Amino acid sequence: QVQLVESGGGAVQPGGSLKLSCVASGTIFSINYMAWYRQRPGTQRVLVASITSGGPHYTASAQERFIISWDNEKNMAFLQMNDLRYEDSSTYVCNAFVRSDAGWAHHWGQGTQVTVSS
Repeated sequence: QVQLVESGGGAVQPGGSLKLSCVASGTIFSINYMAWYRQRPGTQRVLVASITSGGPHYTASAQERFIISWDNEKNMAFLQMNDLRYEDSSTYVCNAFVRSDAGWAHHWGQGTQVTVSS
């Protein structure tokens, strides 16, 4: 069974920075995609940034402020968030496309809360 656990969220003032981490555990043979989504109550998850062996991809909300990276050997992904704005407040959820003993599948974490407030 694959599990994803996020950490690094918290409260920060506008203009501040946070670094989120996501670690995948379980019987993992390979991960070829990891991503960060944001989710607010009552709404669908929205992609923030993703990364594959071909490089990172950013949506407009993350472009030039966030940096996604991963450590494929440690099954970890990171999201460096800079110049945070009020509208960045959300639960940030990690996603990974993983090959485990059950085959390839997307897996989700429970999320970590980011609150931008003065």
